[in-house]
Amino acid sequence: MVIFGFGFLLTFLKRYGFSSTGFNLLIIVLGVQCSVLIEDLLVLLLQRDYEDGLKRITKAAVSMTAVVISTGAVLGKTNPVQLILMAVVEIIAFHMSRLINTTFLQVLDNISMMHVHLFGAYFGLAVSSHFSEPSPRTEKNASTPKSDLLSMLGTLFLWVFWPSFNSVLLVEDKTKAIYNTYFALAVSAVTAFVLSLLTAKDGKFRMTDIHSAVLAGGVTVGHAAHIIEYPWIAMILGLLASGIAVLGSYCLQRCLHPALKIHDTSGIHFTFGLPGVLGALAQVVLLVLKDWTNSPRLDYLVMIPIGAFCLTISVALITGFITGLIVNLKLFKTIPVSKYFEDQFYWEFPHLAVGF
Repeated sequence: MVIFGFGFLLTFLKRYGFSSTGFNLLIIVLGVQCSVLIEDLLVLLLQRDYEDGLKRITKAAVSMTAVVISTGAVLGKTNPVQLILMAVVEIIAFHMSRLINTTFLQVLDNISMMHVHLFGAYFGLAVSSHFSEPSPRTEKNASTPKSDLLSMLGTLFLWVFWPSFNSVLLVEDKTKAIYNTYFALAVSAVTAFVLSLLTAKDGKFRMTDIHSAVLAGGVTVGHAAHIIEYPWIAMILGLLASGIAVLGSYCLQRCLHPALKIHDTSGIHFTFGLPGVLGALAQVVLLVLKDWTNSPRLDYLVMIPIGAFCLTISVALITGFITGLIVNLKLFKTIPVSKYFEDQFYWEFPHLAVGF
């Protein structure tokens, strides 16, 4: 799911298809190995019991979602060495964030893992703030019907397998998490088409809106999929998440990001970041409504989840900002703006060789 889905999801740039899929595979297979080694080190240092090998790989693959999301913010602007360094630093930082949440805040392991969207989005935005913005007139920072179709293929693959992503680490209530995720995804898909049509000047659907919004419901419901009792709650969350994604892409790209001088290539802020924040808040509200009669635990139910996701965002922003400074050192040969979004800078194209 992570390799195929995210690999094709990021192929929307017309001259960056090789790098989107190839570099995605590189950092995922490297990051999974690093994640497993970090988990083993923590087990050794904290004297925990070893988990089943398949579960360790599964958790490592889920953790790598944060790295893949972050690369979307700097897509086309980094070289392979920078991506590898960014992936290693991020996976270490994410494990440290999870360790604090699970050890000191007593957050459940599966809930701390669902912070992967928040961490990846805000880490990527912090790193992206150190890269020069491309010219708005550049033709390479655009898509073609073919690249949009490949990106839609990745979106569909992720849409189909997102219920398993939200339920894979659960021990109980797996079925509930699966169907709640499906309802949220279904409503977010319908809402994406409706809002894309309503916000378009020419009354036509925009593929960009579909890419960014149909997955938002799955991201939002991930925090609370296993505790939602009624399908209509999941549907409302999917509706709100899709609305945030479409309207965010319509407003933030034009207002907030230019003001902060952040160029978000793939729109991860409104596809994963803001829906992730909504999901974390929704989890708090649902927990309070479920146990509101148990007044001694009410403060605990509110403060612990809020503290956990605030900590996750803070760690992501701080470590992302530092990582952005490091990867932009001259040692790592930062790409000039004129070479952004260009496959030929890294890949061999025999049909373009002289004398072919």
